[in-house]
Amino acid sequence: MVMEHGTDKTGPARDDMMKKQLRGQLAAERSLRTDEEHELQPPGEDQPVPAWSPASDYRGGTPSGMTEQDVGLRSELAQHLGRSLYPADKNTVIETLRRNQAPDRLVELAQRLPAHDRYVNVQAIAEAIGLHTEHVRR
Repeated sequence: MVMEHGTDKTGPARDDMMKKQLRGQLAAERSLRTDEEHELQPPGEDQPVPAWSPASDYRGGTPSGMTEQDVGLRSELAQHLGRSLYPADKNTVIETLRRNQAPDRLVELAQRLPAHDRYVNVQAIAEAIGLHTEHVRR
């Protein structure tokens, strides 16, 4: 029996088509295995429960003696004042906040500072304007 050229079921064209199909199937299976391996697993019974609150502005632990608002305000002050300012007096603090385009509420807080005191860091400023600060063990 003689078959016409190109109609052989195991010819080169059919082999190429089958190779492409097989490659696609293998790639899909590998992709599924990889996704399954990288899925996040729930914490085990011996793992601590996370205490972070997504509704919180401040990310991290709140020091003893401070509220999240105190920490947030002190952090904002530090961002707008920088490190090269100290030691600084009231006027220097206010000028620096304005120059660095700090929110008005921070400038208003700085206006509460006593006029003749000098501040060595943002912690001293926070204490002077009445923010709670962390309790330091000695």
